[in-house]
Amino acid sequence: MKTLTKLGAFALALVLVLGSAYTVGRVVGPPPTAAPAAAPAAKPAAVAEESSYGLTINHESMNLKVITDNVRAGTKQTFAFQILQHDGTPLVKYKPQHEKLMHLIVARRDLTNFQHVHPNLGSDGVWRVPLTFAAAGEYRVFADYMPLWGIHGETLGADVSVSGDYRPEALPAPSTTSTVDGYTVTLGGELTPGKSGKLTLSVAKDGKPVTDLEPYLGAFGHLVALRDGDMAYLHVHPDGTPGDGQTAPGPDVLFHATAPSFGDYRLFLDFQHQGVVRTASFTLRVKGPNPPPHGLSEEAFAAAKARNEEAVRNGGAAVPADTTGGGTEGGTEHGHG
Repeated sequence: MKTLTKLGAFALALVLVLGSAYTVGRVVGPPPTAAPAAAPAAKPAAVAEESSYGLTINHESMNLKVITDNVRAGTKQTFAFQILQHDGTPLVKYKPQHEKLMHLIVARRDLTNFQHVHPNLGSDGVWRVPLTFAAAGEYRVFADYMPLWGIHGETLGADVSVSGDYRPEALPAPSTTSTVDGYTVTLGGELTPGKSGKLTLSVAKDGKPVTDLEPYLGAFGHLVALRDGDMAYLHVHPDGTPGDGQTAPGPDVLFHATAPSFGDYRLFLDFQHQGVVRTASFTLRVKGPNPPPHGLSEEAFAAAKARNEEAVRNGGAAVPADTTGGGTEGGTEHGHG
C-alpha cells in the first residue's frame, strides 16, 4: 500500500499522498518529524510523476497475472492471480503490511462496487480469494503488497471484465457526508495538488459520536482514494496507532495525504465498530494547478515558461528548464511551455 504522497494520481501519486505510513499504492501517513537540514539534492524528485500507482500491470520487474476468466456478475467465485517475476516464476516471499501479506482492492471503473479483501497465498504461488462482483462492467483490481526483499510497497493493477447486464452509474457529486448502516461519516479538510494536506473523518452513530472504534488491520481506519478517469490509486493510513496511549478510538480519524493532480477522487474509508467492518464513500474534488513537472519549483517553472514563450516569439527554440542548479550547457534541448 503506497504514498492522496507516494490520486496523477487520493501526483489522486492523491499523492492523495491518501500513523504508520507505507507508500498509496505506496501508503502515506503523517509527515515526518523535522530533521536536521541537509544539503539540497542535485535534482529534486518529481512528486507528481512518482505518486501515481496501480496504473500499470507491470512494474519493477514484477507482473500481475489474472488467472480467473469468465467472471460473472452476482456469482461468488474464487478469484485467482499471481505476481510474476521477470523470469516468469511466481513471487512467493512477501513482507506483511498492516497485518496482511496482500491487500486486494476491487472497484468498477465508474468507481462503484468497491471491495477491500485479503487473498490467501497457495504453495503454487497463486493468490486466491472468494469474491462476488455485484454488477456487470469493467473493473480494476489492485494488488497492494511488499516483496520480502522490497524497500517499499508495490501496487499493480489489471482490468477485469464482468459479464452480465451492464448499467453504468454516474460519479456521485462531491459531498462531505456518507451514511452506511446507521453510521454517518463526515469528511473535513481539503487537498491541493502536490502538497501534503490533512483529512479528518469523523464517525457518528444515530447522531452520537463514536468513541470506541475498534482496530482494523492495525489502525482505526484505512483510506483508499481512486482518481476518476484513470483510477490512479492511493492507500493511506491514519495518524497514530491503537494502544499507543495518544490515539483516541474516535470519533475523529486523521489522515495526511497528497493529491498528485487536480480532479475528482472517490474516497473509501474502512472502519470497524462492534465487530463489523463498514465502508463509507465520498467524492472529493481537488482544485488548483498540478505541481510543476520534473520536480521544478513554482518559481523555476514560471521562469522556464517565460523563457520558452520569449524564445518562440523571437523565432528560436524553447530553452530547457534547469533542474540541476547549473546551466544548460551540453544538455539536450527539451522545452515545456
